[in-house]
Amino acid sequence: MNGVKGVVFPFCAAICLLVLLYKVRDIRIHRKDPALVALLVAFSCKGASFALSTPSVSAAVDARTGIPNLGALGIHLFGGVASSAAILIAIAYWVYPPDEACRKAFWRLVSSALCAAVMLTMWFVAGSAGGGRATHYLLQQAHRPPVTVYLLVYVTAFGSGMVEIIRLCWRFGRVAGRQWLRRGLYATGIGAAAYLVYCIDRASAVVAVQFGLNPLRWELLTPLANGIGISFLAVGLTMPSWGQATSEWHRKVRNFIHYQRLYALWRALTEAHPHVVLEPQHSATFARIMPGNIGYRLYREVIEIQDGLLALRPYMDPGIAARARQSARQTGLSGEALRAAVQATVLRQALWAKQAAPGMRRTGDGPPAVQPYASRSGDYGAEVAWLLSVARAFSNLPSSRRSSS
Repeated sequence: MNGVKGVVFPFCAAICLLVLLYKVRDIRIHRKDPALVALLVAFSCKGASFALSTPSVSAAVDARTGIPNLGALGIHLFGGVASSAAILIAIAYWVYPPDEACRKAFWRLVSSALCAAVMLTMWFVAGSAGGGRATHYLLQQAHRPPVTVYLLVYVTAFGSGMVEIIRLCWRFGRVAGRQWLRRGLYATGIGAAAYLVYCIDRASAVVAVQFGLNPLRWELLTPLANGIGISFLAVGLTMPSWGQATSEWHRKVRNFIHYQRLYALWRALTEAHPHVVLEPQHSATFARIMPGNIGYRLYREVIEIQDGLLALRPYMDPGIAARARQSARQTGLSGEALRAAVQATVLRQALWAKQAAPGMRRTGDGPPAVQPYASRSGDYGAEVAWLLSVARAFSNLPSSRRSSS
């Protein structure tokens, strides 16, 4: 078991260090933000606790100081009492008005200080009664009354904090207006639930020893619950700050992909009608790879495609549209896929017609070959999705008249 802990707990400490390095950058700008300060304290305490939880480190601390089980005391005070209080304070400042959050933070600090005082007293009493150093302090000495009180106060302080975190995250996660704050609260709640399992496991040791059971048999639950708990807490408590940047990068990547998928359709239309291009210099190959402001470039691409389709309508043949519709239905297409296939076929034939006879126009007062797309709600995303369907169908068409015959 020490081998597992020797791997898992340093990894957990590294997670805490990464969070600290990530959040400490904000201290210059938000120096007076109590939620940020509380987060820094929480992950500092958790990191110290995980470092001490590494068997070789706690043994070295006890040996260097000459005080048996000092490392265990640090694990429980830092990782249980102090860190849970700091996390609750951070969440309180996220979800409550400042005055109410300050009041709740004060009482949380008072209750945590009382728990720490009781634990410290019981630790001194247990140490003065002898017993020496224990590799697993809570489990191997749970039968001793001072350690029993110490353990129960510890799991009560830690567990009640996790229950309160779960309650706050569930309550305010449902009504949080910001998407990434809501996700962060839910992830934090999952991490707290994992730690609650750990607290229940530790509390069960008091009962287990009374029945002659050895809690060390299921000690694997400790590194497992701690690893899951700190991972979700680290993600959840930092998600409101990095989530928005993630959404922005996701939007840019999605727009770039859409831009590339529409490029062949845009190029075919703008070569036939160069006047629809607002900025001709962006038609170069380099501009396709490095379009600059991708949101703006995609927007211009969509507008220029629509303008090109409108300019090409005089060359569109209703007869071609009818035959394309019948052929598409025979292949099993329906709905938007059928409309996109018809639009692409009519467009290809219109481009060929304009190239063959630039001055020729479709005559007659009948309806156009295909109706232009118009979103009922003016949804730009729906318009892009439709043009992507047309571009996909257009790219699947034969590249020459001979191959299409």
